[in-house]
Formats: sequence, C-alpha cells, structure tokens
Amino acid sequence: MTTTHALPDTRPAVVLLHSSMSSKGQWAELMAQHEASFRFIAVDLLGYGKSPFPTGSEGNFSLAHEVDAVNAAIAGKLAPTEAFHLVGHSYGGATALRMARQLRARVTSLAVFEPVAFHLLSEDDAARIEIENVVADIHGATGPHDAARTFIDYWNRAGAFDALPEAQQLRFAAQIAKVKLDFQALLGEPATLADMAALDMPALVLSGERSPQSTRRVAERLAAALPNGAAVQTKGGHMAPITHAAVVNPLLAAFLSGAEITSA
Repeated sequence: MTTTHALPDTRPAVVLLHSSMSSKGQWAELMAQHEASFRFIAVDLLGYGKSPFPTGSEGNFSLAHEVDAVNAAIAGKLAPTEAFHLVGHSYGGATALRMARQLRARVTSLAVFEPVAFHLLSEDDAARIEIENVVADIHGATGPHDAARTFIDYWNRAGAFDALPEAQQLRFAAQIAKVKLDFQALLGEPATLADMAALDMPALVLSGERSPQSTRRVAERLAAALPNGAAVQTKGGHMAPITHAAVVNPLLAAFLSGAEITSA
C-alpha cells in the first residue's frame, strides 16, 4: 500500500479585508489573477457577507471586536504563529491597521486603500468634521433607505444610490445598522498617528484621485507616519478597488511580490 502526502503550501499567505457594505467577494478578481503566487484568505467582516451581526456588543462596539472576529476566522487557515501579508480597503483598511498593531510580529507587510481611520485626524481637522457631518446625517435620516442613500452617495456621487437596482438598494438599507457601528468603532478608536510608528513593516497606502477629502487626508497623514510607508494615488475614487480593479490589483500584487511601487 502506497501512502501519499500532500506537499506543504509554500505560497505566502495574504489576509484580505473588505470595505463596509461589501464582502470578501470584492477580492475575487485579485484572487483569481494571482492565486498561483499567493495563498489568499478573504474574510467577511462582521455583519457583511456570511458573517453574523455583532449582537450583544453594540453599545461598546470597537475595532477590537472586529479584529477578534477576523482572528477567529483565519485561525483555522493559518498556524498560530504563521506570518501573513495584510490588505484592507476602507473600513477593512482601518481594521487592518488595528490588527497589524495587535499582531505586529506576524504581519509581513501592510497594504491599505484609503483606510477610513478618521481617529487619526485631529478633532478640528476639516476632513474629520466633514465625515462627522456625514455620520450625523446618517443617524438623522428618516429611515434605513435614506441613511443608505447618504452613505452611498458620499462615497460615490450624488444620485448613485437612486441609480441602483431596487434589490441592491434594499440590501444596502439592510446593512446600514452595521455601518453605524463601523463609524462608532472608527471614531472611537484610541490609536493616534504617533502609534503608527510601531508599524515598521513595508507598507503601501493607496488613494483615489477622485476620493472625498476625508479619506485623502487620512491616507496622506498615515503614509507620512508609517516608518516604511509609500503613498500612491490611483485613478478612480474611494471605491477604486472595485471600480478600477484593473489599476489597483496590479499595484497590490507587485507590492506583495516585493517590488517598489512608485506610480499608478
């Protein structure tokens, strides 16, 4: 009788974290294009995709809760001390920053597209005030549908929500409760720009040329605070990892491969 053993998977592990109102499916194209080189582990953040809503912790929900859920999701796919690359977009990018600080010894590199880490901006920063006004409008909306419209239109353009198919509008409206928790976690996160100095791994901070002031400011400040951070602007806006994947994905793949990224 002959016994065969599978060879160990030597591809570098890459953990992928998506944006609010999205799911791990947003990374499908990146994974399909580069699966020969990397072992991708895409995670559904709490309340999105197939991940449960974080019931029981709404009053004090934080990025620490989100990171705990991510760690639980990847535990069965990575050895306890196994190193991995970390990639995040928007809310997933802010979660990645928190996760990288908690697991510094395991994070080989960090790539984020416009992490919505508004806690890194001072309270009197016009960019922070802008997003706080958006949050206030979401909470003051007459219902989930109007709140979702405010959220979607801010990140895309006026009228973007109303142009969507009704089924998609309903799905976004159903997710607005988690979006409110996302903003609660983001604005309540205690980490400062000074804390980013601990993230001394190779880092790439991407931003879109047509993005709102709030996230462009965060990306600018973050890239300057990271000891080994590089900043690159791409075509598109805040949702460029989805709308301009043909531009963003090659940059991410090149960075993960160790290439120096200087332009988009």
